[in-house]
Amino acid sequence: MSATVQRITFEGSQGDTLAARFDVPAGTVRATAIFAHCFTCSKDIQAARRIAGELAMRGIAVLRFDFTGLGASGGEFANTNFSSNCGDLLRAADWLRDHVEAPSILIGHSLGGAAVLSIAGDIAEVKAVATIGAPADAAHVVDNFHADLEAIERDGSAEVTLGGRKFRIQKQFLDDIRGQNLTNRIAAMKKALMVLHSPLDDTVGIDNASTIFLAARHPKSFVSLDKADHLLTRAEDAAYAAEIIAAWASRFIARDTLPAPSDEHAAISVAETGGGKFQNYVIAGRHRMFADEPADVGGLDSGPSPYDFLSVSLAACTSMTLRMYAAFKKIDVGTIAVEVLHDKVHAKDCADCAEELRDRPGKIDRFERRITISGDIDEALEKKLLEIADKCPVHRTLEARAAVVTRIAGE
Repeated sequence: MSATVQRITFEGSQGDTLAARFDVPAGTVRATAIFAHCFTCSKDIQAARRIAGELAMRGIAVLRFDFTGLGASGGEFANTNFSSNCGDLLRAADWLRDHVEAPSILIGHSLGGAAVLSIAGDIAEVKAVATIGAPADAAHVVDNFHADLEAIERDGSAEVTLGGRKFRIQKQFLDDIRGQNLTNRIAAMKKALMVLHSPLDDTVGIDNASTIFLAARHPKSFVSLDKADHLLTRAEDAAYAAEIIAAWASRFIARDTLPAPSDEHAAISVAETGGGKFQNYVIAGRHRMFADEPADVGGLDSGPSPYDFLSVSLAACTSMTLRMYAAFKKIDVGTIAVEVLHDKVHAKDCADCAEELRDRPGKIDRFERRITISGDIDEALEKKLLEIADKCPVHRTLEARAAVVTRIAGE
């Protein structure tokens, strides 16, 4: 199952706009997950991309985002702390709950792992939590500040160098992180847990994995990442972690976790995401996708346009109708492919349109189907298939005048 990566935004815990990527499976969405990145990292690190991609291949949609003040997200990093990161995660869960479904899986890398352990118990829908190189104590991150600690305590803030970049850390960050009691949160979260850690991790020692594992209740698992470094910079290490998490997470979600449509006629539901000018999230039964407009008209180009969806409907219906006919007649036509081109043309200039359409004033919508049959067919069969294509129900709907009834939804 392939996936698409969509760009979205949502409001963080401090009111700033947070930038996110949403890895959406091409088919049925079995569940949703959130990935929390490491301290001062971003949603686009290799581990995040790999794990999100692997989960999406298994039908699990993954939301990964930049915490406030990091990456492409708004806000000032200096004003953030561990509690605000946890708040950002809860806002991410709210976005999923409002637009798709609440997350059932949380994944956190390094300090992001500590954050997901801290908030897992606050999200009732979460069934499983996975951590990668996570500290057992959120205050562990303070060890990275070294000699700058004294300056932060004395002056109220100081610049520290982390991963070759400078960040301003305020004393409120130290006070907040020292006030966390992660062990108690782990013991109380009542979620399935997988702890992934490298014995060679020189940023967060392997003893942290032992503490997290012992604090958690069953079911719990531990996976050694062998020779991996803290950031999983080797592609093979990131891929291994991704495969393990994806396979493990699948045990905790049912294949039919998403609710059936509430309407007896399987209504299509479309709602704005808040991302970009036109982006909408589409729920069609158990399937999830985006609708959008191209970038050149102000959209994010994160999904098909409304007319694209209409063309898809015509093409798919045509292909299925031809397949049904070939199967009924037991005709080997090979593979059927349908391409649809849509345009708005002046009615009087549409030489191949029906006469009643050419008499209309102004422009009309013109859909051109191009059918490709891989099998060896003669002229008579080709003519018959063109006739059958015109019997496609969507074709008939487009050529007829359908009734569209619109209401404002009540309470």
